[in-house]
Amino acid sequence: MFEDRDTYQQAQLEWEATTLEPALAKSGEPDRNAGFTTISGEPINRLYTALDLAGNAAINDIGFPGHYPYTRGIHPTGYRGKLWTMRMFAGFGTAEETNNRFKYLLAQGQTGLSVAFDMPTLYGRDTDHPLVEGEFGKCGVAISSLADMELLFDGIPIDRVTTSMTINSPAIVIWAMYIAAAEKRGIPIEKLGGTLQNDILKEYAAQNEYIFPVQSSMRLVVDTIEFATRHMPKWNPVSVSGYHIREAGATAAQELAFTLGDGLAYVKATLKRGLNIDDFAPRLSFFFNAHNDFFEEIAKYRAARRIWARQMREVFGAQHERSWWLRFHTQTAGVALTAQQPEINIVRVALQALAGVLGGTQSLHTDGMDEALALPSEKAVTIALRTQQIIAEESGVTNTVDPLGGSYFVEALTDELERQCLHYFEQIEDQGGMEAALERGWVQNEIAEASYRFQREVDNGSRGIVAVNRYATPEPLEIPLLAMDPEGEKKHLARLHQIRVRRDNVVVQQCLQALHAAASGEENLMYPILEAVRAYATLGEICDVLRAVFGIFQEVLVV
Repeated sequence: MFEDRDTYQQAQLEWEATTLEPALAKSGEPDRNAGFTTISGEPINRLYTALDLAGNAAINDIGFPGHYPYTRGIHPTGYRGKLWTMRMFAGFGTAEETNNRFKYLLAQGQTGLSVAFDMPTLYGRDTDHPLVEGEFGKCGVAISSLADMELLFDGIPIDRVTTSMTINSPAIVIWAMYIAAAEKRGIPIEKLGGTLQNDILKEYAAQNEYIFPVQSSMRLVVDTIEFATRHMPKWNPVSVSGYHIREAGATAAQELAFTLGDGLAYVKATLKRGLNIDDFAPRLSFFFNAHNDFFEEIAKYRAARRIWARQMREVFGAQHERSWWLRFHTQTAGVALTAQQPEINIVRVALQALAGVLGGTQSLHTDGMDEALALPSEKAVTIALRTQQIIAEESGVTNTVDPLGGSYFVEALTDELERQCLHYFEQIEDQGGMEAALERGWVQNEIAEASYRFQREVDNGSRGIVAVNRYATPEPLEIPLLAMDPEGEKKHLARLHQIRVRRDNVVVQQCLQALHAAASGEENLMYPILEAVRAYATLGEICDVLRAVFGIFQEVLVV
């Protein structure tokens, strides 16, 4: 980064003596470095120079866009060649209501779909199950059978628009419904493009929407990876998600390490199944949070690409360039939004989205200003989408590839996050691997401690949150909130009842019995689940069969 370290160091010392010290003396600054940290609590120097990159090989570590190890991005043309996919997260109430929202967003310029599911669906229960009473449609759309999936995508060209589905423990069933709905429309499954989140390990770490024990859940994930590798070349069967880990209170380094650690666990499990790494690795994708600390987030994305590339090539021996790529979706940080003065969330979201873009994301969701209060209204999602469009078309940040590449600060942060991530990898191995670390509650405890530290800083006022512990005002709520169809649940339950009456229940029972036998053995469960879905077996019926065979996960309490 510079020709003569001694000369540069001497020049910096002279600057400190002749320029910095007099300025500090005049200002009366008491502690020259105290109190300046990232949002994750990492100390930040006053100034970063070439000396902070003294151990960094410019070509091998920073390199060029589209050049291994991809610190500056996986595509040599950046966004000059293709913008990121604008994929707004949407789902509420009935399939019909969410279908209307999808069509609205596409008409407003959205370029990809992203589906949110309600709590009964996320836990593999039909809407009329007594354990999920009162949860219909509140955090996403309700899907109980193939009939709901058909309505959800009615009139939408799913052979031309990619779909992302945020579903995990019952992901294999929901994906089968999507495939079956496409088949009924005459769309070959090899033409379907999109992403299944299907990241069960982060559920045990953070979101807690798990059903089955860890190893049984891993079997289902590998089944979907194997099926996609054989039949669906345009589909990403796993989106390894750090988003929910960060929302649970993790630091940037923990989000990075635990997300990539989960990804490596899926790689190891799929290799154990017998698949070739270059056959499936190009279809693995990632999902990161965009939090408030602008530069830390950018550095996190850069470090993620570099670490993953080196792991794939140097540790697992992948031969194809696309196997080395870390492709990722970004969502702005829901946990950073405030119910107080919700309009200012527009500013937070804009800065977070810009960090995702400058970090090189392939896909982006921007939160609505009202999401600390309710599911986003039409007005809120329109503003959130327009935020992306302004960044893309008015800001100028897409005109050059990786505009922050070579920044002393950004590159030093990237190096530091990589160092912390690799240290976490060592600790995970000491725990016996990612699955064992989760089963023991070690990962959960690391996140809980970080979350506690951050909340304590907010509570004591050392960490400022505008409108919460800074500049708070008793203003009345003035923005519109989403109102769902009050008759929606009744309509959904009536459709579910009709499906159970009209389908061939003899065939359904045969399919469920076949699934039970397959789950008790070792075959890929995607095939019998597809048959059950085609016969209109419900989500709850299918998951109940798997519960009977696999059992359910019991969380380890960490005190």
